[in-house]
Amino acid sequence: MEEQTSGAAQLTVEQAIYNLGQRSDLGLRYYAAWWLGKFRIQDAAAVEALLSALEDKADRSPDGGYPLRRNAARALGKLRQTRAVPALIISLDCSDFYVRQASAQALESLGDQRAIAPLRKFLEGGVEAATQVEGKPHLTQPYEAIIEALGTLGARETIPLVEPFLEHPVDKLRYATARAMYQLTNDTTYAENLVQGLLERSVALKRSVLMDLGAIGYVPAANAIAQTLVENSMKLISLKGLLEYDLANSSSLSGESIRLMEIMDSLL
Repeated sequence: MEEQTSGAAQLTVEQAIYNLGQRSDLGLRYYAAWWLGKFRIQDAAAVEALLSALEDKADRSPDGGYPLRRNAARALGKLRQTRAVPALIISLDCSDFYVRQASAQALESLGDQRAIAPLRKFLEGGVEAATQVEGKPHLTQPYEAIIEALGTLGARETIPLVEPFLEHPVDKLRYATARAMYQLTNDTTYAENLVQGLLERSVALKRSVLMDLGAIGYVPAANAIAQTLVENSMKLISLKGLLEYDLANSSSLSGESIRLMEIMDSLL
């Protein structure tokens, strides 16, 4: 019986699957879904339990959201099981914004081209449709997650739909769009826009841009990342993304990889 520990809570895979399937304690179900994703449990029964949780109707928040579905979607993305793709595509139509967001992020992680068509539909209304929901801290759709997913999936055919979001008034969405446009075009102008974002006054926005640069592996940003006025832990995560990209694209340990490791060492 496989065992994993997280803080004071200890579960086996079998217990987590059982907890996820029972109906009496919603808290246990929510935690079980998180736990299966956290430890990336590669178990067929676990995947089936998470797919079932993705359709759950019992766990409702006061505003009508589906907390368990959100955790199930996140976990399925971490497990990298492509058989979850059809269910996650269906979840893009969920009434809960955060389920749609988690599903888009999971589809990005899975890297399956079947996700491109349903994701691009969200952009067909143009930038004008990406407005703030009254009384909510988010837009009408999870555009940031959708655009990042299309960039990671290499959906070049969506460039005409993605590019206009470079003019959106929400800063994080503009930077997410720059990230995707770099991935889709390999034009360093977009990557340099992200580097300029490291000078933003908002620390939260700087952190977001750091993650964008790490995701695209833009190695020329290394020095700017190291000098950004945020905590070193965030800079190290971003630099790790650059290092992984450089190592994946070099046949041997390159001078750039060595330089990146030296910069990371200086931040420890």
